[in-house]
Amino acid sequence: MAVADASRSYTISLRPEVAEKAEALAALESRTLNELFGEALDAYYAQHALRTLKDIGEYAASLNSGYTETDVPRLIAEVRAEEAAEQTQK
Repeated sequence: MAVADASRSYTISLRPEVAEKAEALAALESRTLNELFGEALDAYYAQHALRTLKDIGEYAASLNSGYTETDVPRLIAEVRAEEAAEQTQK
C-alpha cells in the first residue's frame, strides 16, 4: 500500500530581491526552493520556541524566591514526598 505524500502546496509572493537571494542560495547548495523554504520555516519555528522558553524562564525567574539550580533536586524530592503523603492519606 503506497503512502500518500503529506505535503501541501502554497502560492507565495516574494519581493524580487528576496526571490533572487532564495534562488541563488538554493542553486549554491544544490537544493530546491521547497527544501530551502522548509528549512527556513523550521529554523524560524525553532527560534520562536527558544524565545518563548526564554520568556517563560525570565517570568519564572521573576517569581523566584531565591532558589538556585542546586535547589532543584531537593525541591523535586520535597514535592514528590508531599504528593506521596497525600496519596497515602486518601
